[in-house]
Amino acid sequence: MGDQPVNVLVLCTGNSARSILGEAMLNLLGHGRVRAFSAGSKPKGVPHPGALRLLVRRGIDTADFRSKSWDEFTGPNAPRIDIAITVCGNAAQEACPVFMGAPIKAHWGLADPADVTGSEAAVDAAFEETWQLLAARVHALLALNFEVMDPKRLADALGEIGRMEGAE
Repeated sequence: MGDQPVNVLVLCTGNSARSILGEAMLNLLGHGRVRAFSAGSKPKGVPHPGALRLLVRRGIDTADFRSKSWDEFTGPNAPRIDIAITVCGNAAQEACPVFMGAPIKAHWGLADPADVTGSEAAVDAAFEETWQLLAARVHALLALNFEVMDPKRLADALGEIGRMEGAE
């Protein structure tokens, strides 16, 4: 993967909650080692308000986050994708399009905080829990020397990370 950042695409069906958080966290903590994007097979069109509130609480500018189709990452002008991570069971079961770069694929299934109903506090608590579970995974990824790992070893390590606490 060389001296360029590793491009990571975080996928979920709606691209409104978990994948948005994954994109934000990887870019925040990756310190130039990764460049993250997110997309969905059936994007909702807008990020979930609970995801945006969490990002604001973390001091992350939300202006550039949007819910978009994974088709944006399949054309000739799309960025090369090195790693594609699904964060929901639906996206993991769907036939992924062919991404530029023939990415290493991994599944980090997490419960959808967007499914939580009730008070804003209850929704925010669900998003906070998802953020913590994602943080454990992102820190585990960033602890790897993934830039130079053999693709099979990296795929195995990503799979192991996906089985961490809270896996669905």
